[in-house]
Amino acid sequence: MANEGETIVLGIPIPSRDTVFLSVVALHVLFGLAAVITGAGAMFAQKGRGRHSRFGIIYFWCLCGVFVTMSALSLMRWAENSHLFALGSISFASACFGRTAARRRWRQWPRLHLTGMGLSYIVMLTAFYVDNGKNLPLWKELPAIAFWILPAAFGMPIILRALFRHPVVLELDRSRAATGRSANSD
Repeated sequence: MANEGETIVLGIPIPSRDTVFLSVVALHVLFGLAAVITGAGAMFAQKGRGRHSRFGIIYFWCLCGVFVTMSALSLMRWAENSHLFALGSISFASACFGRTAARRRWRQWPRLHLTGMGLSYIVMLTAFYVDNGKNLPLWKELPAIAFWILPAAFGMPIILRALFRHPVVLELDRSRAATGRSANSD
């Protein structure tokens, strides 16, 4: 049963009955679902041009949509959502950093790209769980601090493993060693 001034959608309370707010929430959810799916697609696709790039581009623009809608929602309810604005800003800034590192081929760009994009995904999921974890099956049994910690606890080891073992990163190290440049000199 919804409280006064609240709408329930799939068991998740949305703190408004305002049609503009609910419309922005609907767009936000669509962008968020698309970002989660395409981000996973980019992570699991073979790296390089092709699927990885296509999924990555779609992920970036979906995350941009998440950021814009999150900003609007946060401004409408700043007192309740300022922390979500901070998380969304960190997520989008991380994706911008990772994308720029790859596009401009900065030194150590594979590591920078992987770190930026990976962090953007982790922080995006953190924001989702911080906002919705208390309403989700299984998650609602966890203490609130788990919503902040668990996405990074699972995601950071994956990023670290990729930073030291991913073939694209290892190839960069091999090519630098072959030309007499240390991978650590950058």
